[in-house]
Amino acid sequence: MKKRYLIPAIFIGLSIIAWFVFGGDAGDSVELTTTPKKGEFVVDVTTTGELRAKSSVEIRGPQGGRDVRLFNLTIQRLIPEGTVVQKGDFVAELDRSEITGRLQDAMLELQQAQSQVTQVSLDSTLTLSQARDNLINLEYALEERQIVVDQSQYESPAVQRQAEIELDKARRQLAQEKKNYVTKVKQAEAQMSEVQADLQEEQIEVDKIRSLMTEFTVNAPANGMIIYRRNHDGSKTAEGSEISAWNPVVAELPDFSVMESVTYVNEVDVQKVTRNQPVFIGLDAIPNKTLTGTVTSVANIGEQRTGSNSKVYEVIIEIAEEDTVLRPAMTTSNRIVVNRLEDAMFIPLETIHVQDSSSFVFKDSGLSVVMQEVDLGLMNENEVVVHRGLSLDDVIYLSVPEDTTGIQRVYLEEEITSN
Repeated sequence: MKKRYLIPAIFIGLSIIAWFVFGGDAGDSVELTTTPKKGEFVVDVTTTGELRAKSSVEIRGPQGGRDVRLFNLTIQRLIPEGTVVQKGDFVAELDRSEITGRLQDAMLELQQAQSQVTQVSLDSTLTLSQARDNLINLEYALEERQIVVDQSQYESPAVQRQAEIELDKARRQLAQEKKNYVTKVKQAEAQMSEVQADLQEEQIEVDKIRSLMTEFTVNAPANGMIIYRRNHDGSKTAEGSEISAWNPVVAELPDFSVMESVTYVNEVDVQKVTRNQPVFIGLDAIPNKTLTGTVTSVANIGEQRTGSNSKVYEVIIEIAEEDTVLRPAMTTSNRIVVNRLEDAMFIPLETIHVQDSSSFVFKDSGLSVVMQEVDLGLMNENEVVVHRGLSLDDVIYLSVPEDTTGIQRVYLEEEITSN
């Protein structure tokens, strides 16, 4: 029986409490007010960034890929990021399949060049040998013609003349063939030089490829911690990634003594950011740690980043402190101080209402609410500086009062007028 009446009693009790807490008239509204504040006023730009070392040693792959028509190299194996290595330790292995094909092609070209040298050498030997035999035969023929001339002295003048003509022909033919032989020797030498040059070129190509293949095993150039290289699109180089032969960086060994925060500022706020502005830096990984820094670089050209609908500009912030807990890729919250006033009066932005190009606040004058014109100054995300129109004791409304009928306006340089 007691249980039967207990539940209704609880319900009635909760209803009475709710009536006292929330009021009996649902039509009543609560109007929020505030008063101006005085003190330091800071205009800042807040961004999210990522730590990186200001300087680092690049771990590079093969340097001569373009010389053998290799333009992209694939990383086959890569040790985990964050691994501490010593100079000479293994870092990465690059895919050799393409360069192996290049070596096979170069070896085939080398063999063909060697065959060409052998062929030209044999042809030259045979040609010159035949030319030398021909010279010997011509010398014998000349000697025979000389004997005929000697014997023709007892013959008729016509026979003697014919013998002398034949001798002269043999003499001129021998002289011509000697000149031809010299030319053939030079031609053979030129052909041999040409094919030997081709052979040497092919041999250099083979040696170059073999030397380059030894660089496909990448070792650490110094001691340090392995950090993967970040690409232009924000991704990191990893196993399976391709690196360009123009800049074959596999990974980096950062110098932790000087760190930077790389951040991106939207095109609206970048006009406020300049070099040498102070920055307060927080670390997502260590919430209670605050660092300081300075803007060292502001990009002149914007870029379209993934996840952003507008252009953003890269801003580099150098960290002032040296701390062993700082590591590359840590997320930072950066508050870039654009402007600062040591002693200013300021109010929330939601108290400002613009009418006819003038700024007003709704102020409690004691007996009624008036629209007070104000002279504004610097503005940040939440508040705005007031130069004239208010005092620290004034009470202003955070929203438009419910009833603005007949409300008065107070201008900075005019008397109170009524709507």
